[in-house]
Amino acid sequence: MVAPKQGGDGIKPPPITGRFGTSLRIGIGGLLNVGKSTFFDVLTNSQASEENFPFCTIDLNESRVPVPDERFDFLCQYHKTARAHSGACDGIFYLTCAFEDGDITNLDPIGDIEIIHEDLQLKVEEMIGPITDELENVAVRGGDKKLKPLWEAKAVKPWVIDRKKPVCFYHDWNDKEIEVLNKHLFLTSKPMVYLVNLPEKDYIRKKNKARCSEWVDKYDPGVFVIPFLLVGPWQELSAEERLKYLEVNITQSALPKIIKAGFAALQLEYFFTAGPDEVRPWTLRRGSKAPQAAGKIHTDFEKGFVMAEAAGKYRQQGRNYIVEDGDK
Repeated sequence: MVAPKQGGDGIKPPPITGRFGTSLRIGIGGLLNVGKSTFFDVLTNSQASEENFPFCTIDLNESRVPVPDERFDFLCQYHKTARAHSGACDGIFYLTCAFEDGDITNLDPIGDIEIIHEDLQLKVEEMIGPITDELENVAVRGGDKKLKPLWEAKAVKPWVIDRKKPVCFYHDWNDKEIEVLNKHLFLTSKPMVYLVNLPEKDYIRKKNKARCSEWVDKYDPGVFVIPFLLVGPWQELSAEERLKYLEVNITQSALPKIIKAGFAALQLEYFFTAGPDEVRPWTLRRGSKAPQAAGKIHTDFEKGFVMAEAAGKYRQQGRNYIVEDGDK
């Protein structure tokens, strides 16, 4: 999976927060009737319940989506493997729209984004007060030494309550503060990918992307903003006809980019094992070291790990090597 380029733009990457592991989910959020169910159908090639009235979709729809990766396809061809495995991949695709439609009540994508952040912020403010009060009673007044470090991480509260900022807007949380965030999994700590649903002409011209990107760069820098066409003439076309449609209009499908952006937002990456019998991508949290990667293949490998050969770099690496996306 291609990770976002963050080295040369001066943007500090966000700390890894949320649930540990790689079996994570990313949800679809947005205001009423902006196309969430339709987007789910397109993303998963399924049929979720959808009608043009609020709260039609109140039951949870879940599906697995393969993450497209050209490197995986290349390895399969190179090794002429007999078998290939695709892995599935806690963040939010925030869907907003920027076109006129009789069924949609809000046409301002920036306003939509601000509304959803305000709503999530209110829910976190409701949560954090009782949590910090309980920590103060137990850790400070009760003298519980085990919980005192968590109480000392109380900087989370003024950021959320006094400054009224989403947790994900701040990238300098220390280890103890991250421990608090991961324990309670606040809604505003979840990474977002912003999707702007456009009509056909505006999608081809990428209209409104600059305005949304300007807001995101100001408040949530480094996060993906992806314009896409959810409803269009391509819906009724075959796969071959869709390719021709994209060629004629000198554009490309945003779907692979959206899937990859969700994968990257969850701070996940791939490394590969490859041979004539099997090519397999293994999902790993970004920043994991080589023994942890070996443990994904087999637990005994992590215990007895000595050295790895990273084919992408043509050199041998020790146990402190941090695995990079696309290593083989």
